[in-house]
Amino acid sequence: MHRPSRAAPLGGGSPEPEKMEGAGSWDVLEWNQFEPMSTSVSLGKCDFLLEAEQVVAEGYGVVLVNTDEAGTVLVTNYRILFLSEGTRNIIPLGTIPLATIEKISKIVVKGQSAPRQPEKNPSQRLLQVIGKDMRIIVFGFRPRTKQRRNIYEALLRYTKPAGLRDLYAFVSGPSKYRNTNPKLRLLVEYFRLIGGRPPHASMSMLEDCSFTVANEFWRISSVNANYTLCQTYPFALIVPKCISDEEILQASNFRARGRLPVVTWCHPGTGAVLARSSQPLVGLMMNMRSNTDEKLVAALCSNLSGVKGTRRKLYIADARPRKNALANGAMGGGSESSSNYLQSEIVFFGIDNIHAMRESLARLREYLDTHGATSSDGLSSFLRHGGWTWGGGNLSSMSASVSTLGDSGWLIHVQSVLAGSAWIAARVALESASVLVHCSDGWDRTTQLVSLASLLLDPYYRTFAGFQALVEKDWLAFGHPFSDRFGLPTTSGGDNATFELSRQSSTGSYSSSPMRQSSGSFPTQAPGSSHSQASNNCSPIFLQWVDCISQLLRMYPFAFEFSLTFLVDFLDCVLSSRFGNFLCNSEKERQQCSASEACGCLWAYLEDLRNSEGKSHVHYNLFYDKSKHNGPLLPPAAALAPTLWPQFHLRWACPSEAQAGELEAQCRNMAMKFSELQKAKEVAERKAKEVAAAVESLSADLRRERQLNASAVNLAKKASKENSAIKRAIQSLGCKVHFSGNGDCTVDIEANPTTSPQVSLYSYSKRESDDPIQRNEKSDLSVSITVVDDEVLPNNPINRVCESLCPMRTRDGGCRWPDAGCAQLGSQFVGLRANFDAFDRLSIYDSYFDSDKL
Repeated sequence: MHRPSRAAPLGGGSPEPEKMEGAGSWDVLEWNQFEPMSTSVSLGKCDFLLEAEQVVAEGYGVVLVNTDEAGTVLVTNYRILFLSEGTRNIIPLGTIPLATIEKISKIVVKGQSAPRQPEKNPSQRLLQVIGKDMRIIVFGFRPRTKQRRNIYEALLRYTKPAGLRDLYAFVSGPSKYRNTNPKLRLLVEYFRLIGGRPPHASMSMLEDCSFTVANEFWRISSVNANYTLCQTYPFALIVPKCISDEEILQASNFRARGRLPVVTWCHPGTGAVLARSSQPLVGLMMNMRSNTDEKLVAALCSNLSGVKGTRRKLYIADARPRKNALANGAMGGGSESSSNYLQSEIVFFGIDNIHAMRESLARLREYLDTHGATSSDGLSSFLRHGGWTWGGGNLSSMSASVSTLGDSGWLIHVQSVLAGSAWIAARVALESASVLVHCSDGWDRTTQLVSLASLLLDPYYRTFAGFQALVEKDWLAFGHPFSDRFGLPTTSGGDNATFELSRQSSTGSYSSSPMRQSSGSFPTQAPGSSHSQASNNCSPIFLQWVDCISQLLRMYPFAFEFSLTFLVDFLDCVLSSRFGNFLCNSEKERQQCSASEACGCLWAYLEDLRNSEGKSHVHYNLFYDKSKHNGPLLPPAAALAPTLWPQFHLRWACPSEAQAGELEAQCRNMAMKFSELQKAKEVAERKAKEVAAAVESLSADLRRERQLNASAVNLAKKASKENSAIKRAIQSLGCKVHFSGNGDCTVDIEANPTTSPQVSLYSYSKRESDDPIQRNEKSDLSVSITVVDDEVLPNNPINRVCESLCPMRTRDGGCRWPDAGCAQLGSQFVGLRANFDAFDRLSIYDSYFDSDKL
């Protein structure tokens, strides 16, 4: 890994191995090679600050030793910000929320003068920050300035707030991420577990305690509505229907902290349940008993469905090692005896306590920092131990580093939690047995096992909505002490923050692993500043549980709606304490301080992020297919081989190698491109449909026009035939017929051949048609008829017919119609010739001229 030449690694004057001996030779950082950023930059232009976030201390010309970057350190009431020197961009490695900080140390590294240079090099002022999110960062400050002191004192004030309401979550308020009443969400989940047709959860239910619904075996009890039964249990409890509230009160006296056995999950088909509690108070001699407690536990074993008189088996899973359970008997605790509980079997899981988990994570963090690419002492892992970490001429280096990872024990602890949860899920799913889980107090290991087993059994908990319901039920409502485990103040106002803030001697040291100490980079850690302190109740219990889910998600990539990126962002939000969901130690305390009303909601924030991009957001699992895993997940023991979670464990120490989700990222990009193509296809199909509809409309118009045209042609043909018939008929009368285009019909009679007088006998114009098809057509038919006198046409055959048929024809050749005989004979030709009144009524539409008569 290439590093700028401006500053040398912390621990030697040169990266060469032979010059790395002796601590405190970090004097090659040439502060005069760069100018610190001007302090005149207005902080009002800091658009990267969150709402209600205020800068309380500043440090200019500071070096982030891990990456050898220079910039500005800002301490706000919410986080440490590290801005790059030129661009003022936020450097993620040097930016950490104050609540995520576990330990802060001031370190002074004395410079070493050359043998022939009497001048004493100034000591280097360093500030080490250890985070709960697996990072160790070191800031280097300019000598002979008070910047480090100002930063350190600001961190002292804001990482150890005087009270709960001094936290940023209360200062910033709910903003746009408002929270709804978590009690209502708990009732909704309870109603889902009870089954049937539950009522709608409402505030009136909480006020009058009308949420006590029941089914055949279980009921929701309001006995703890005022938290008088147990201060760390939720206001509503699912208990056996056959157990009264009075018996519940009696049974609570036999369990540590009053955390009596209650149901936390019900199998919808078999009726088997998961139950949780704290240890029984059996005493040193293990001879204390409670009839009410035994009755309550026995009631968890309801009859098997469809088998009368057959009771299901009960497993009592004690999360502790057996020896620890026996040791707790000296303090009044202990474990159950199977002889006292009907059809029960006691199983010990051997999971270590919170202190072992804290030590384990600390060792893992130091291992990653020592052998990572961005170590807090400025050395690359390739330059340690005289060569490359992996066997660079020193095979023992490789063995030692591997053993250091194994000695951390973190993966073994994760495997123990996974194995215990898988065992519980298998008993419920395969044997239809009920399982009661407890540890000592029933809020650390018990919560891990019960919630993880529920996630394995119920596909609903593997969705976004179900995951929220699971966390709020088993972790928040049932009183996991988040404030104690994260080192935050509680409602009592006492300072439970357990940050290790120590000022070390002038030959100070890092909290480093034995591997780093042997390299000669820094001297041995001062006594009393180690991570293990008996009074420290901080522990990464919740982080370990999320780590277990990440192992399952990689094992079953189609079973989870959310992605590994979602788990990282979710865990970062929890550790930052930016929102009020995970403050305090119990539901009662959060209600007392009105956390849900006064603070923002983490779930609303994450949902808003997802809604910003829809299904293409990185929080969605691309491979999720609920049809493939619509039942329980039962991983075999051989598959429970956990590995480091790259996106979380390696993101600070090995940022390049942490991109284990690069394939997923590429698949996501392909999915986004495919989605864009799908949208483009939908738009094109929509336009094609519109064009097709337009074409169809035009085609319909064209068909109508063709029909109209055909009708007009037919009418024209018919009119032509009728015209021809009229013309023949009138010409047979000796008249001249003239058709014109002005719409008039005229009949002219020529009196004599010389003057040819024309008498207009008939004029007809048809402008409008009664036919609907022809209403828009203008008639162009006009007929002109000229009647010629008989004398003009002496050889007219009609005259000859009249002469032969009409006995009344006068001698002078005149016609005496209608008195003539032709009127009686009914000749159509003669009648038409003579009956001008009938001709006046003539129309081209009359049936007289139908084609079949022509």
